[in-house]
Amino acid sequence: MAEGTDESEDYLPEDPGPVRESLVEWYEDDHREFPWRETTGPYEILVSEVMSQQTQLGRVEEAWAAFLDRWPTVADLADADRSEVVAFWTDHSLGYNNRARYLHEAAGQVVEGEVGPMDRTRDGDDAAEAGGEFPTDPDALQDLQGVGPYTANAVASFAFNTGDAVVDTNVKRVLYRAFGVPDDDRTFEDVARRLMPEGESRVWNNAIMELGGVACGKSPRCDEAGCPWRRWCDAYETGDFTAPDVPEQPDFEGSRRQFRGRVVRALSDGEELALDELGPKVRVDYAPDGEYGREWLRGLLADLAEDGLVEVTEAGGETVARLGE
Repeated sequence: MAEGTDESEDYLPEDPGPVRESLVEWYEDDHREFPWRETTGPYEILVSEVMSQQTQLGRVEEAWAAFLDRWPTVADLADADRSEVVAFWTDHSLGYNNRARYLHEAAGQVVEGEVGPMDRTRDGDDAAEAGGEFPTDPDALQDLQGVGPYTANAVASFAFNTGDAVVDTNVKRVLYRAFGVPDDDRTFEDVARRLMPEGESRVWNNAIMELGGVACGKSPRCDEAGCPWRRWCDAYETGDFTAPDVPEQPDFEGSRRQFRGRVVRALSDGEELALDELGPKVRVDYAPDGEYGREWLRGLLADLAEDGLVEVTEAGGETVARLGE
């Protein structure tokens, strides 16, 4: 067992099963639709991963489609003039040109059979020539020019479902906030590896990165995005959403979690309150039929009810709320 693995257990719920299931269900129910998520082709995924390095995903979508239209296969890219690939990179503002050179070089390695799929063990045995196929193992993928551990693991995960847990900035932020994992790379890796369901790197890594990108960004959108980990999350419970890449507390004034707190305080004496009684205690600008009116308040109460903090019932033709028992 790797050093630090025992300690990683301290940061996870005793039964991680519901944590895993809730995240995968949340992701599969609704997620951002990027075209590279619709393929398991290693070439297409490698191109997307290299392009995504320090480049906004919206700009990557257009460039990725244009790149594959021009060089649709790894053999096409290997046969291309390197200057044309570099020029494409520059024209699409994709960052350092050496990434284009490395991608072109990697295509040549694959076509020439210089690396091989599943021919190398994690102990480092040499890979045999593979007749132009991509490696399927993260270690062997690192033989490709310009492909480091993160990119190799991403390609293995999304193309072949053979990767380890991906640990990027978004994942670190999620683990830090949700489970109080300390800002230590080795501990992040241990916890992420233990949390990922065995043999499910494709869906899991997509899901946890989606969580960090959609619900648990630098400014969290816990309720709006329906974060599936709210019931376990330390940050959601305490309201402290700092993280390794978020050194200062995000604005609290006017946030959804501020209004959640006001609802709980308004109901703290144990009485039931109808919507129009509760609303003014939550917002001074509450107007029953306005932007911040009954429908807005119902949404806030639904989130709190899902977390078991309040109970919402119908009584005498009115919606009433009280603290959960």
